[in-house]
Amino acid sequence: HPPPPSFSTSRGAMRAGIASQAFSAIASRFASVPKGPEDAILGVTLAYRADPSPLKLNLGVGAYRDDQGRPFVLPAVRQAERRILEADLDMEYLPVAGDREFLSRAVRLAYSDHLIADRGHTLAAVQTISGTGALRLAAEFLRRYAPGSSLLLPSPSWANHTPIFRDAGCDVQSYRYYDPSTKSLDFAGLMEDLARVDQGSTVLLHTCAHNPTGVDPSEDQWKEISAVMHRRQLYPLFDMAYQGFATGDGDVDAFPIRHFLGQGHRPIVAQSFSKNFGLYGHRVGALSIVGDDVDEKDAMESQLKIIARPMYSNPPIHGVRIINEILSSDELTGQWKSDMKGMADRIRAMREQLRQGLESRGNPQSWRHITDQIGMFCFTGLTPTQVIRLRDEFHIYLTQNGRISMAGVAASTVDYLAEAMDAVTRPE
Repeated sequence: HPPPPSFSTSRGAMRAGIASQAFSAIASRFASVPKGPEDAILGVTLAYRADPSPLKLNLGVGAYRDDQGRPFVLPAVRQAERRILEADLDMEYLPVAGDREFLSRAVRLAYSDHLIADRGHTLAAVQTISGTGALRLAAEFLRRYAPGSSLLLPSPSWANHTPIFRDAGCDVQSYRYYDPSTKSLDFAGLMEDLARVDQGSTVLLHTCAHNPTGVDPSEDQWKEISAVMHRRQLYPLFDMAYQGFATGDGDVDAFPIRHFLGQGHRPIVAQSFSKNFGLYGHRVGALSIVGDDVDEKDAMESQLKIIARPMYSNPPIHGVRIINEILSSDELTGQWKSDMKGMADRIRAMREQLRQGLESRGNPQSWRHITDQIGMFCFTGLTPTQVIRLRDEFHIYLTQNGRISMAGVAASTVDYLAEAMDAVTRPE
């Protein structure tokens, strides 16, 4: 007979049995959580990566690529990084509101030196987790301090706008913006909607390079929008994710904000520095709100910090150091402006070549909207069926709404893209 188990062995087995029974008796609290859909752009990227074809193109991602299709680090950014490395800086926490030098520079980019000299003392500003974080902070601020008012988004708008404001508890509505029949701005519809909306509502406006359509109002149209909003006591919230990416000139692209402020509005401005500085992964942003006096400014800033603290404690440091290094140097500022203009010019050239490639093939449709639109994205007018054909037959990946990231088009691929678009849009 085998020897009897020791007391310690029996006790260990008993514990294991009890633990096993206890574990199996507790059901997971999350067993009924439904699997959510993939993010539309992430889904495009995943499908692209899984495609073995050497012809494949990813035109879904909203990040700039050079003419070889590679991620682009601005030369000004590389030089700034080398200077920062040589300075041997620490890695301490930033304050909740962020880096004050950066904020001073950020608001000047948005509002201009002249307007900051006049109104800077009434401007509340905090550093944020890029533009998305700025919008989320603004949404929470509006829910707390403008309760009962609506937040209006253009139709269509960036896909993330609705969940950002909805999840903060805002009443999200929309106003007409884009006319699919003309592939241009529905200015009459926009003005009619703004003239009817409840007073005190907040209206989100894309400052430049509207995402996803690439359709921007003219300066004269911006003036009319400002006038109707002032008359109706509507409050502008500017989302400025592409300053410098529309025209290549940051001052020209900031015209709407500066005009609205000059006309007596008290705008909220969400800034992203992902595109114009190429700092995508560093998540650099700013949120600013114009008040009437220093007391109001101080109160708003205090509440923004109270909102931010439990969200993310304090913002990241490296990206703002890069921006500070660039904007504190005349040499690097000049290089940065040249880099930014070069990106905008390349995108504009791709638009022209794509339109020419379609028209030279005798495609019966009008493609003027490709060059009329501006900025990183082109709202092609392609149907979901045509988008699927581009993917299945030509290995070209874009979002279902027909939006193309022109930054993903290169001189070596633009003719292939034109050939494919021509093929899927010809009447059968």
